[in-house]
Amino acid sequence: MTVPPRALRQLDCFLDMLAAERGAAKNTQDAYRRDLADYIDYLARAQSEPALASTDSLRDYLSALQTRGMSSATLARRVSALRQFHKFLYVDRHRPDDPAAALEGPRRVRNAPGVLSIAEVDGLLRVSREELDDETRPLGERMRAARMYALLETLYATGMRVSELVSLPKSAARARDPFIAIKGKGGRERLVPLTTHAKKAISAYRALLDAKSPALAASPFLFPSDGENGHLTRQAFARDLKTAAVAAGIAASDIHPHALRHAFASHLLQNGADLRVVQELLGHADISTTQIYTHVLDERMRAMVRDLHPLSDEAAS
Repeated sequence: MTVPPRALRQLDCFLDMLAAERGAAKNTQDAYRRDLADYIDYLARAQSEPALASTDSLRDYLSALQTRGMSSATLARRVSALRQFHKFLYVDRHRPDDPAAALEGPRRVRNAPGVLSIAEVDGLLRVSREELDDETRPLGERMRAARMYALLETLYATGMRVSELVSLPKSAARARDPFIAIKGKGGRERLVPLTTHAKKAISAYRALLDAKSPALAASPFLFPSDGENGHLTRQAFARDLKTAAVAAGIAASDIHPHALRHAFASHLLQNGADLRVVQELLGHADISTTQIYTHVLDERMRAMVRDLHPLSDEAAS
């Protein structure tokens, strides 16, 4: 079996496009390369290539994947890769049509992540704030409480990833700025609003940090540490979060580093936010990633029909 050189060149061009236009990280590019190389190998065995493949060829390939025992989630990822690759080949004029346009992927049931309620988020914030406000506590303990309170307020206000949060530069907390700049996956930058509560929490933390450790406060990071990275680690945040959760009456097993990010998205949608706006705020490149939160929209739509439809049993009663 010989893979047509043209197919490999097209794959390289597609990956270059992902890096240049979408800022795809190396891991993302590697994943696309593996998936599409497997597709190109399959076509080569059938004496074909992407520039000649038909929609039936694509469906045969997906059927072959199913016989390998691939999960629906993996198949859905392959379908997405095929669609993007063939759309690129069409737009870049490597072929006159797009055989993947009519391709249907397997139905996927994506479970929404466990979401904290608004009351639980309030409890987490209250516990951290109370420890911060207790002036009888040693300065070091108050500083750590202030850090957790600032982390929680900032995370719930912005919905950023924990890796983005702990590595924020000190310049991100300029008091006058209504937005905070976040550098996300693939080097993509986005702006998200920063609430007054979050700004005050950060200011309180930085004041205590200046008093407790001026040398550490001089670090370029907003949440510095003496560790190798120079900033608070995700693991340290996860550990402190579980401690705060237990104090707030939440089981440690029910909490995880991205709990506040998930709460941010779900609570926004619950209160009427547009899914596209939430996608932008979360920094998702593909809206399908954001759609794991649409269980909230489903519940709201059911409630709307129940309460407003003239023939609804409950509306009529």
